[in-house]
Amino acid sequence: MTSRTPPDDAHPYLRAASAGVRHHTRALASSDATPSRPADRLHLDVVHAHLTALHQLLDRLAESARPPHPAAGRHLAAAHTRLWQAASEVHSAFHLLPSNTAAEPEASACHPERLPEGPPVLTICQRHLAAGHSIRRKTTPTDLRPHTTACVR
Repeated sequence: MTSRTPPDDAHPYLRAASAGVRHHTRALASSDATPSRPADRLHLDVVHAHLTALHQLLDRLAESARPPHPAAGRHLAAAHTRLWQAASEVHSAFHLLPSNTAAEPEASACHPERLPEGPPVLTICQRHLAAGHSIRRKTTPTDLRPHTTACVR
């Protein structure tokens, strides 16, 4: 038997997740006495999990906002696409970092045609593939081009 959280009870969970991300950011920034460790694959796997969860949330928010408020829905859909691009870059960075264990393959690219060795490669690649299917159903290749903004002064 599974229980579903009523939508009204979801906001405290989002606040807690945001607080956790802020805490982690402060912890990384405030370690002046000790040199900060470079990002590792496990760290990027967790960040990718957050990004893909936000990606799914924005997808649902855009879908629910579109009928009554089309302009707001378009902005949320654009944020959904940009979040996918961020998750894609984190996934690419994950594969460029060296593995910490001998069990992880040393490949620098994702190979969806073969099953990865195990966690965290298995989890991040499966999660990324599922998010990729979702974004490709709702966007065009033009939408997925890198987003650039020019600062004009």
